Amino acid sequence: MRKSGVIILFSSIFISLLTGCSGQGERGSSDEQSQTINNAGEVSYKYGSELADPVEKAFFNHLAQYYGQSFRGKQDFMAEGRESWEHMDFVMHVTALEDDRIYVPFHLDDDHSRTWMFLVEEGRLRFRHDHRHEDGTPEDITMYGGYGSGRGTAMKQDFPADEYTCGLIPTSCHAVWRVELSENPRTYSYMLFSHDELLFRGVFDLENPISNPN
Repeated sequence: MRKSGVIILFSSIFISLLTGCSGQGERGSSDEQSQTINNAGEVSYKYGSELADPVEKAFFNHLAQYYGQSFRGKQDFMAEGRESWEHMDFVMHVTALEDDRIYVPFHLDDDHSRTWMFLVEEGRLRFRHDHRHEDGTPEDITMYGGYGSGRGTAMKQDFPADEYTCGLIPTSCHAVWRVELSENPRTYSYMLFSHDELLFRGVFDLENPISNPN
């Protein structure tokens, strides 16, 4: 995988901290397919059945509606003095959806080494970055991320670096990844913070799906 440099994360580590790779089959989905409303007006979600927090479950199902689709994005913010990705082509592709997982490969130009993973583990929502070489073998810096903070919403979740991440990349112990789904217009935002300072934000246009990457 190509690496760029910045502080804890734009050295060989930051490209690692920003994303992940791999994918699986495709099929269409919609918000109606990920949730139902009974006669009492109560929402019943189709995915993430083992999530204990109803807010995390709502977030998981809001993301699930984009299964099988791809979207173009761009760099929306890069902290001053960091190497810009503004000239690079961003594509996210929601490729895997099961009751306990959603995989979202993030393609950066011709680099397909990254996947964002939303996982249900022991009743909690976990966000991880899967980094792989072209032959599919894992990179040395991979599977980092964290569990939901417990203070998120149905449209936004924060994932502070967990113990595994801190051990793997000690300089990332204060990292927080935020994933936010917005309406009007519909967007997906991926953000990285360190010591409460925003370092990077990428925004994807969910209003206009594109052809899926090969």
